[in-house]
Amino acid sequence: MTAGTDIHFVDTTLRDGNQSLWALLMSTNMILPIASRLDEAGYSAIEIMAPAHFKTIVRDVRDDPWERIRQASRLITKTPLAVMQQCSITGFGIVPQCLVKLWMERLAANGVRRLHLMEASNDYSLRVPDYIKFAKAAGIEVNLALIYSISPKHTEAYYATKAAEAAASGADSVFLKDPGGLLTPERTRALVPVILSHIGDSPIEFHSHCTTGLAPLCYLEAARLGIRTLHTAIPPLANGAGQPSVFNIASNLRHLGFEPHMDESPLAAVTDHFEFIARREGRPIGSPLEYDHYQYIHQIPGGVISNLRRQLAQLKLLDRLPQVIDECIRVRKDFGYPIMVTPFSQFVATQASINVVVGERYKQVVDDLIYYALGFWGQDAASSIDPEVMDTIMSLPRTKELRDWEPPEPSLDQVRAQFGGTGLSDDELLLRYIIGSDEDIRMMRGVGLDAKPQYTSPGSPLVTLISEALKVSGTRYFSVNTKGIHIEVGH
Repeated sequence: MTAGTDIHFVDTTLRDGNQSLWALLMSTNMILPIASRLDEAGYSAIEIMAPAHFKTIVRDVRDDPWERIRQASRLITKTPLAVMQQCSITGFGIVPQCLVKLWMERLAANGVRRLHLMEASNDYSLRVPDYIKFAKAAGIEVNLALIYSISPKHTEAYYATKAAEAAASGADSVFLKDPGGLLTPERTRALVPVILSHIGDSPIEFHSHCTTGLAPLCYLEAARLGIRTLHTAIPPLANGAGQPSVFNIASNLRHLGFEPHMDESPLAAVTDHFEFIARREGRPIGSPLEYDHYQYIHQIPGGVISNLRRQLAQLKLLDRLPQVIDECIRVRKDFGYPIMVTPFSQFVATQASINVVVGERYKQVVDDLIYYALGFWGQDAASSIDPEVMDTIMSLPRTKELRDWEPPEPSLDQVRAQFGGTGLSDDELLLRYIIGSDEDIRMMRGVGLDAKPQYTSPGSPLVTLISEALKVSGTRYFSVNTKGIHIEVGH
């Protein structure tokens, strides 16, 4: 662990800030103009994306995710680019080992040097060893998540055990990940010393969200207690449901006697750039949130609630949202308190919605929770399910259909034959496997980066005004008169 008062930072703006505040709709052209500025700031790592983002990047943004990584890595040369992922490359699915190995090799070949790895149950015997092995064989540093949650099972003794297991996993470092923003300063003061005392010499980092408004205080407590690397974001993609602002945390740390290992001066241009885009595109600007105690009770991530609200509105059942949230609390308890992080938060919310809409609990059960009960997310997770609920699930006809399913382990040649044959590049094979739709990829490729909106730094307001005016369809003439300047543009 870093000695002294130096504090290091990992930037989450392009990945978690993009996910938490802009629904993953940041384009590659929004990133490239400020990539070199990020590289100048002295970060320990810069998160660029997650494999679970590939579908949104392809289908909604119409960008090639691999090209984003390649172009960013050409501009970010001093700082390790990081990818955040679960033990999957598709978001939820169990992936053949041949593709996991290829995925790590292609990440490294395209410029990724760090992996932020998460297993949603903190079960470090479940697929984690393979992901660490393949990543390190490809030359990628692994930062393993120790995920925080609140429940009767997530005690200090639990985290002492899990910290020791994480340290023994072979990962290069560990980060305490608080995806729901549930940590309080008091809980941070109680928990961090327990983790530090059981993690040995493994470096540890701190990652939380501002969902309840307390994350900035928890970051300062973590630093006081000995954690020396903090995950932060840059406004306007800080705060809100994302990470605290690097400017706020660095300033407060200096007043507390710490030495942030960070040059904030290049980051002012990053803030200006993204604020310009936010105004131009009508994107949210992160701001501190008020404290919400109900978040500690239901623990549902903000993105999941937003999705529930949209789906219930489509069914003309939006008035049932409070019932669904209450049912989420019950379903989570029934299933032994899974951590409300992807994919478990989605599993719980979907099942709660079905229970409410159908009007009978567990009359229908989603396949994902049947697999959960069958042990595909670990025997510890399955053994924690309420016995009556387990009996109900095991008696379902669908459970009998799924009971004997085994994750397939085809060879790479077999997978390649399935998705296009020997002429397919490795990157294209992985892209087709993750996206699952050749049409989406064709549509994405139909629009090149040069044909998409450009987001150069805002610069002079007058230049910006002229540039934007010229983009308005049907504009044939305009003039500007200000402070002795007269400009006419027509054609």
